[in-house]
Amino acid sequence: MLNDEICKLRDKLNKSIEQGNDYKETYKLSVELDELIAKYYRDLNSGKKKLVWI
Repeated sequence: MLNDEICKLRDKLNKSIEQGNDYKETYKLSVELDELIAKYYRDLNSGKKKLVWI
């Protein structure tokens, strides 16, 4: 489920920030998360999904 993927990636991003990982890695995770969130809302707007709080 897309919502689960978003939550997992968000946790991974948060850990990367907390641990002070390399900026490039943190940025990559952030971009991936943005893309998943955009896909979630595209699917939502096309009527494929119901809104689920993430």
